[in-house]
Amino acid sequence: MAVSINTVYQTVLYILNKEQRGYIPPAEFNSLATQVQSEIFMSYFPDGNQLNRQNQNNTQNDSEFFNMFKDTAYKLYPFERNASFTYNTVNLGWTYQGTGVIYKLGNIISTYSGNPTYNSITELVSQSDFNKITRSKLTTPTVQYPLAVTTQTTTLIAPSLVQQLLVKVTPFVATGMSLNINCLFTPTSPSWEFTTGNLGQYLYDVNTSVDFELDVSEKNNLIINILKYAGVIINDPAIVQIASQEAQQTSTNEKS
Repeated sequence: MAVSINTVYQTVLYILNKEQRGYIPPAEFNSLATQVQSEIFMSYFPDGNQLNRQNQNNTQNDSEFFNMFKDTAYKLYPFERNASFTYNTVNLGWTYQGTGVIYKLGNIISTYSGNPTYNSITELVSQSDFNKITRSKLTTPTVQYPLAVTTQTTTLIAPSLVQQLLVKVTPFVATGMSLNINCLFTPTSPSWEFTTGNLGQYLYDVNTSVDFELDVSEKNNLIINILKYAGVIINDPAIVQIASQEAQQTSTNEKS
């Protein structure tokens, strides 16, 4: 379940205003919210790696609802989905034409329709390894064991008209081939939107606002870390110090 951006914003304003320490307008709050959400999202990967080592050392609590490694992985589930890629004849590779920004590629399935049809798990390698493997007669990729490499498009692709992630798969078949990849997408930028009231006040607009896409358990982390940045903006070292200490304590409790 997502975190309400209005709840977070009102809490941040309440804490700041309680001690008359300043005010964060919506535009600045939205920038801070996007930054903090991104930082929390990126923290899942080193944290998950650290917690996985505890699993390997048999020091992880494996009880239901108390396995921290599984909890971290659970927080990434909303950003994981299977995506169909379309072959681009200009760039000679596969690109994703849907919505959202891809952060990581997972399992790649290359489908070669025919008799028989192959749904082949495709290994993703570096450009250097791709060059070596495809040049050797002993390791030349086949429809049963295809190979993939990623790069950036060299020309702009409609409708986004920006360079995109390009996936090249060998062997390539002009007809009857499709590519599906389990992808991890970055969170959508949150945004607190408003209409203007009769007195010039900001009124929350639930219809155009965008909530945080992080798990509801991250609400406290969002508030604390936004307050930390807010203290920098309004030049209040006390807020920065208190929020930083609270953030550190929360992180320590989660990892201990």
